[in-house]
Amino acid sequence: MATAPPKLFDRNLVRLHRDRAAARYDDYAFLKERESSQLVERLMDTTKTFERALDLGAHVGRAAQKLRASGRVGAVDAADASAEFVARMKADGLEAFQLDEEEDAFETGRYDLVTSVLSLHWVNDLPGMLVRIRQGLKPDGLFLGCLFAGGTLAELRACLIEAESEIHGGASARLSPLPGLQDMAALMQRAGFALPVADIDTVTVRYDDPLKLMRDIKGMGEQAAFLTGEKGPRRPLSPAVLMRMSELYAERYSDPDGRLRATFNIVWLSGWAPHESQPKPLRPGSARHSLADAVKNFPRKD
Repeated sequence: MATAPPKLFDRNLVRLHRDRAAARYDDYAFLKERESSQLVERLMDTTKTFERALDLGAHVGRAAQKLRASGRVGAVDAADASAEFVARMKADGLEAFQLDEEEDAFETGRYDLVTSVLSLHWVNDLPGMLVRIRQGLKPDGLFLGCLFAGGTLAELRACLIEAESEIHGGASARLSPLPGLQDMAALMQRAGFALPVADIDTVTVRYDDPLKLMRDIKGMGEQAAFLTGEKGPRRPLSPAVLMRMSELYAERYSDPDGRLRATFNIVWLSGWAPHESQPKPLRPGSARHSLADAVKNFPRKD
């Protein structure tokens, strides 16, 4: 009998964080905007058009809007676990509904394109989720999506651990564990996708102050959402820990101009629902599909 995957994340807390972030999400959506544009660029690497798409974890619908405007997609359904995000999407004229990627079913074989931008890293059962996505696709349908990967916010993670260890004699988990590139490539194969591709896009964002980075994380709805009794924080972050973390960050991760680097590793996935006739892969020569990191300095607006 297969062992159920461990549950690290509290999906209700994930939903609550998104609800709270919804009103001002546009102020913090720079990564969602960037990767939504990447989604459409990657979609253009196919020669296929798609009648109906589902965008999972749509937030306020940036990817869904870009898909509709691409000329490659007919109807687009946008789904998110947050009722507040769904309300915003409906107000903007999108076909939107509430759906928890982990708990709620969607119709088998309904879509010829399923997308997801920066959402699936909150799913406890990623292998099962990928299987459900494949089952939701028509034959020759495409899944194209991305999520935060291992190494994301490595600077902040290291400084928080060291600062808390110095001051309290031990450190609590503050940032979520994230999958690596090889993990996701293996999961795509295990889920039964044809011609699976996985690659990493590394984005460097620069800040004047690591506390502004932490505010951005909260504004995105991406703060920790561990289940109680799992890797949740044992204590709130004290001013002393935050001050020491800021000192360590400035000492170790500052550029010559004094600004501080924050790394976001984003793993991109694509795969096709199997069919007798093999679908066309994304162009293997595309620079966006190199396994080498494409490091880009993305200045954060203060």
